[in-house]
Amino acid sequence: MSSDQPLLSSSGPSPVQLTHRKVGSLSGLCSNASFSSSIFDDAQSSNLDDKEYFGDSSLHEKSLEHCSSLATTRQFQSAESQFFQQFRLACPTRDRGHLVSWGAMELHDVDNNSASFEISRASSRLQDKLNKSQRIRHKSVQFDDALLHEDNPRLIYINDPGRTNDKYEFTGNEIRTSKYTFITFLPKNLFIQFHRVAYLYFLAIAALNQLPPLAVFGRTASLFPLLLVLCVTAIKDGYEDWRRHRSDRNENNREALVLQSGEFQLKKWKKIQAGEVVKIHANETIPCDMVLLGTSDSSGIAYIQTMNLDGESNLKTRYARQETASAVFDECTIFGLIRCEQPNRNIYEFTANLEFKGHKVPLSQSNIVLRGCQLKNTDWIIGVVVYAGQETKAMLNSAASPSKRSRLETYMNRETMWLSIFLLVMCLVVALGTGLWLIRHKHQLDTLPYYRKRYFTNGPQNGKRYKYYGITMETFFSFLSSIIVFQIMIPISLYITMELVRLGQSYFLIGDKNMFDAGSGSRFQCRSLNINEDLGQIRYVFSDKTGTLTENKMEFRRASVYGKNYGSSVLIPGDKSEAVSGRRRWKLNSVIAVDSELLILLHKHSISDERTAAHEFFLTLAACNTVIPILHHDTSSTYPSSELNEDVKAIDYQGESPDEQALVSAASAYGYTLFERTSGHIVVDVNGEKLRLDVLGLHEFDSVRKRMSVVIRLPNNVVKVLVKGADTSMLSILANAGVSNDDIQHATESHLSEYSSQGLRTLVVAARDLSDEELEQWQCRYEDASTSLTDRGIKLRQTAAFIECNLKLLGATGIEDKLQDGVPEAIESLRQAGMKVWILTGDKQETAISVGLSCKLLTTDMQKIIINGTSEIECGNLLADAMAKYGVKSSCSHQNLKQDKNAGHGHVEICNVTKSVDMPQWNSKADANSAPLALIIDGNSLVYILEKDLESELFDLATSCRVVLCCRVAPLQKAGIVDLIKSRTDDMTLAIGDGANDVSMIQMADVGVGICGQEGRQAVMASDFAMGQFQFLKRLLLVHGHWNYQRVGHLVLYNFYRNAVFVLMLFWYILCTAFSTTSALTDWSSVFYSVIYTSIPTIIVGILDKDLSDKTLLLYPKLYGAGYRCDAYNLQLFWITMIDTLWQSLVLFYIPLFTYKDSSIDIWSMGSLWTIAVVILVNVHLAMDIQRWVLITHVAIWGSIFITYGCMVVIDSIPVFPNYWTIYHLAKSPTYWITILLITIVALLPRFICKFVYQIFWPSDIHIAREAEILKKRDFL
Repeated sequence: MSSDQPLLSSSGPSPVQLTHRKVGSLSGLCSNASFSSSIFDDAQSSNLDDKEYFGDSSLHEKSLEHCSSLATTRQFQSAESQFFQQFRLACPTRDRGHLVSWGAMELHDVDNNSASFEISRASSRLQDKLNKSQRIRHKSVQFDDALLHEDNPRLIYINDPGRTNDKYEFTGNEIRTSKYTFITFLPKNLFIQFHRVAYLYFLAIAALNQLPPLAVFGRTASLFPLLLVLCVTAIKDGYEDWRRHRSDRNENNREALVLQSGEFQLKKWKKIQAGEVVKIHANETIPCDMVLLGTSDSSGIAYIQTMNLDGESNLKTRYARQETASAVFDECTIFGLIRCEQPNRNIYEFTANLEFKGHKVPLSQSNIVLRGCQLKNTDWIIGVVVYAGQETKAMLNSAASPSKRSRLETYMNRETMWLSIFLLVMCLVVALGTGLWLIRHKHQLDTLPYYRKRYFTNGPQNGKRYKYYGITMETFFSFLSSIIVFQIMIPISLYITMELVRLGQSYFLIGDKNMFDAGSGSRFQCRSLNINEDLGQIRYVFSDKTGTLTENKMEFRRASVYGKNYGSSVLIPGDKSEAVSGRRRWKLNSVIAVDSELLILLHKHSISDERTAAHEFFLTLAACNTVIPILHHDTSSTYPSSELNEDVKAIDYQGESPDEQALVSAASAYGYTLFERTSGHIVVDVNGEKLRLDVLGLHEFDSVRKRMSVVIRLPNNVVKVLVKGADTSMLSILANAGVSNDDIQHATESHLSEYSSQGLRTLVVAARDLSDEELEQWQCRYEDASTSLTDRGIKLRQTAAFIECNLKLLGATGIEDKLQDGVPEAIESLRQAGMKVWILTGDKQETAISVGLSCKLLTTDMQKIIINGTSEIECGNLLADAMAKYGVKSSCSHQNLKQDKNAGHGHVEICNVTKSVDMPQWNSKADANSAPLALIIDGNSLVYILEKDLESELFDLATSCRVVLCCRVAPLQKAGIVDLIKSRTDDMTLAIGDGANDVSMIQMADVGVGICGQEGRQAVMASDFAMGQFQFLKRLLLVHGHWNYQRVGHLVLYNFYRNAVFVLMLFWYILCTAFSTTSALTDWSSVFYSVIYTSIPTIIVGILDKDLSDKTLLLYPKLYGAGYRCDAYNLQLFWITMIDTLWQSLVLFYIPLFTYKDSSIDIWSMGSLWTIAVVILVNVHLAMDIQRWVLITHVAIWGSIFITYGCMVVIDSIPVFPNYWTIYHLAKSPTYWITILLITIVALLPRFICKFVYQIFWPSDIHIAREAEILKKRDFL
């Protein structure tokens, strides 16, 4: 809209007569916007979080049409086929397709200029790291090059499935998510389970026990533990797969209307084929990926909800091409050919052409509806199937997130190795003893009972020889038999116990009411059961900003129009603005404050430049978007009906971005209400007058251009291009038109800086008129680009660059994204707990700093180190200068960067918990009393730092700072920062985010947390844990993380102790029985020991025990330090436990031996005594460590002892067993009971004394806090 044209005109639109001509290169079409410069700008500005501008959701192209004449009348369609670049990470050279990994989805793109890239050369090396990392890239989520080439398209013949499937044999629409079939379940499940090395170990043990010379235990009994574990796991896996089969069956047997013999008939989903025409009615689910042919709307528009696909509840628009939509609406039979790309996982891209009635028209992502979406606000749609079954984008993206392994489990494997060595040493001792004993008594073997060579029994065997294999082989067999006897030194039950404990912990995590978000109705989710204990060892927290620290609910706050700042004066509610603007017909769902001065300017009857700029400013906000208006009749209006010509209508805007919704709502509050959108036009109510704008083209926002533009025709036939975008991409394409415009631009830039410093998200708005010649050239180029099957996205960006130049600056906007509740308090608690919180965002530097201050991450006394380099040399100099200035020393070697986990056990001062915590530094500073440091670095600097030999300098500087803010970073750079810490330290990392651009970071970190926010569920689906708000992270880590780490740490040590004390008792017995590998215990007692007798208390305590209350843990965040210092589980504790185990086993064996040495007690009675004694001993040992006694804990501890007695009574009551009736004889003797009591006291006395002395003289933080809790309870009582 130019200043010499009125805003409104009664003249209708008229077509423009065009003469088709071939246009060469883009050079010369626009004086200041050549493509080469655009590419350079892409490289400089691509390190950007897309959410700053239009949210993180995908934006969809619209089918926009107008009539024009070439040699014959032709219809040009809009920019609906533009290649969407929302998640573009790189633009490699044209001659090769570059696979760019991003989160759980792989996107492909090519570029014809090697200078265009997003993360520059850093992406290649970082990509290698990501591809090597199982945490980021699972094999199942990588897909082949899906770029469409002219010689390899998929051909879909519309309404001709026979011809479509005859040559190519496309898959049917039947899906399968199950892992097993009835035939493959047993072998496949066993193969998966035996990936655990421990299972192979126990399988080998069971196999050895089947050999006659090595049959120490009964053959059935030896198989019982392994079979039990395998069966439990198989039953669980089988049940889960049965549920998948049931879900698949229900899904495949659903029905849809398919065109058959000229009419639509019901057909099961699984029988639908590519090429068939399908009709879907409102609220029905789409059965396969279909190209829209027509809808119930004559313009071909349809609304879908993609919640099942990406979790987003906002409605999205899809369009049928006008050529097919009109034919469908007229009930004509449609035949044609679609040439489309091969199936791929990219749900934000679709490249195809439609050959229909001799014309070739482009198809894009806005013309396809995907399986799993639901049809909304549209009566029906008709489409042709292009991808079916397993080839649909939804099924190709159904891979689960990569599995992760806990740090404690890794350490546990180290201790398991030590136990294996200990086991081999014991077996070697037994074998060596056997050999020496046989050599010493080789002349007595015929008379000795165990090794004698002949039978001395009455019967047919009398005088026959035993199977004696000689001293060498007998020694070897003794070694193997010892392995069988001592097999439970490696605790097979520990694996299943840990799984059950983690499952129970997850149950209480999910049920924690304090982590339920009432606003969104979302509760805490545990998506990974393998890393619960890692929550208690986090040292670094990497957080996104938008939607994670902030609400991602945008509110329009400030506007700069024609160089004047608005929004700082008196604001009035938008629903009261009729006092200034007159009557209102529209009522928004939310109340928006408006600036009365700006409102008065908009209603002035003048043609001043300022007023014209204000009109075009709000017209751009109302028109340049993809928002869908939804109208409702407002029966609750407070406006008197006598004052209105028409009823007030409530209007709701459904947008794919909170930013766009906020801008369109703001335009409505100022009198520019968008209330109708079709594929070819929009209608805006401008202060009561309807303004119809023909939409000639739409270039949607992408992460390369970082702007969006729409070409519209006004009623007076003036054609305008309206553009909005990031300041970095907009200010460089403005027209140079005199001193006054320079003043306006300088004022606007000043306002942008002011908005950013206040934490507002900014956009620049501009426009210009298009001449008929420019319009003709643009349309010709757009048609060529939109119908190209190769490099379509690049050509469309070139076409957009042609019109996005020489713009007239209209103004800028400032949108507020408020902090979530409790964010400052949560961050302060995490810092007091010893964690470093880093913010990785795509926002502007000023915005990030402002948010950092508001959330108390940054403080005014901090020394800010800002790294904004534009070259490798400059970045290196900035890092070196900062390190020299603040005395940061370089790391001498990679090994020095690793922290000693068992050193530096600090203490908590309970009386002063508000004291700030200095983070442990790896690099000393020159002045220990200097102010804390804060590093602020932009993504452009990271391009050079992460690729070159500057990573070490960045690491040294960053870890010496208390706070790190990374601005303007791309998704892959976020993962690179996390990898920088992971690869150079042993510290645990946690990444938290809410958008799809956070997936790489979430999967790279040791623990990934997703926020159930406004931007879909990509982050949630890729995360290990998910929750509604950032503030819940405080409770998750400080409370549940601490509890889970303490529980699992004690659980692992206890399991090692429990099995080792049992094995050592058997070892001492073998040493006293001529190294014969015989056992005084029955086979079933040995099997039941770790499976039944002692397993239940371990599980119950691992789930329910609490060393401190949640209130204490939240009140004193420093208590969390016990986790990352590994206080509950470390190598030192392991060896202390083993020494204690050695003592207890000696007491356990020798006290009964000395007690009954002069008696006539038989060996089976002795074994019965040892069985009961060891069960009581380990349970009392466990009871000494329990801090929270509840009823179920008492039942588990003491109940397991009663269960053991019950099992012993049953076993001893079976006449065929050699230990028949032994328990009954023993229980009658007081000596039996006194011996058990004496064993328990003597065995545990050293442990009790050590614990008492340690807690009195060297109390830990937890001991002090626990005593404080006890004293507080006593005072309360």
